[in-house]
Amino acid sequence: MGSGFQFRFAFLVLGSLAVIQSFAAGETVAGETAAGEAVLGEAVVGEAVVGEAVAREAFVVPTFRSAGSAFARQGTKPAARPNFDGIWNSATTTPLERPAQLKDKAFFTPEEAAAWERQITGRNQAPGTGIGTYNTVFREYGTRTVKTLRTSIITDPPDGRIPALTPAAAEVKRRRLAGIKNPASAQETGLQDRCLAMVTTGPPMLPYSYNSNYQIIQSADAVVIQVEMIHDTRIIRLDGRPHLPSSIRLWKGDSVGRWEADTLVVDTTNFNDGGGFYGDAGGNFGWDRNLHLVERFSLLDKDTLLYRFEVDNPTAFAQPWKGELTMTRSTGPMYEFACHEGNYALPNMLNGERVIERRSSTPR
Repeated sequence: MGSGFQFRFAFLVLGSLAVIQSFAAGETVAGETAAGEAVLGEAVVGEAVVGEAVAREAFVVPTFRSAGSAFARQGTKPAARPNFDGIWNSATTTPLERPAQLKDKAFFTPEEAAAWERQITGRNQAPGTGIGTYNTVFREYGTRTVKTLRTSIITDPPDGRIPALTPAAAEVKRRRLAGIKNPASAQETGLQDRCLAMVTTGPPMLPYSYNSNYQIIQSADAVVIQVEMIHDTRIIRLDGRPHLPSSIRLWKGDSVGRWEADTLVVDTTNFNDGGGFYGDAGGNFGWDRNLHLVERFSLLDKDTLLYRFEVDNPTAFAQPWKGELTMTRSTGPMYEFACHEGNYALPNMLNGERVIERRSSTPR
């Protein structure tokens, strides 16, 4: 294979995957299908498959080179950067929003954090009695608070709560929740039920009750983040190109990164209108195409990644809000999350609602 990355790319042509060609490290790789869509296929480091990304709308696949290859050709030495390569886990007992009983308390003491961990871990291990969901065997709840000992992932506003929705966004939320409770069609079910998007992918990337794992692949030109849940992949360009045209809208937005000292700053725009991020799995927050997200990645130590984010979406929220969490390095491996394989839940949910409707309309 030589000293760099080798990439195999598969391109989607009118709905069919066809393997076109293999490229050696250092070559420019880009392509479009006849339908104008681009697909980044399997990225191989050594012999291990490390990622897959499929664009749901048209975008340009960035050029990938092994870290330092471009600098070697230019005869210059690359700047030393933190190494984010590896698998990271964000599962935590720290809640997204600060519980009412903690009110204005932004940080735990170490003793308080330990007590909180025992309380939440004990509650998460309690056997479930509901029907139609996973039990604790299949969950991957976190057992520790974030390393910073914050009492919530939300850091601003100071009360640790997500700001109120605008009136227009609140109405969208009301309609979405009504549809989820009694879906008339698949389009009214949650995005996670349709395997379209999940809270762990975001962005921002928030922990869930299982599969809160990420694999980061870092090169001189891009950072790739593969999300275990629904096996989504984000590509963060570092090559200086601007954002995509505003006419191109993506579920995960368009991410452009830059380095500020030892911090990777990622600016993401070009989101779509969400279509369901109001009350879906994990309490996904709402957004629309005006969302502007800024993320910051840095290392607290070699095994702890500090992830900070800022949400600015004036047509969805009454004010901007911020958050942070820590991720712990994991030995892995990550497994394919084949979301739609054996997915009986979606048709069964719809069938069940139709049965309820027939029963309610039958005279007694």
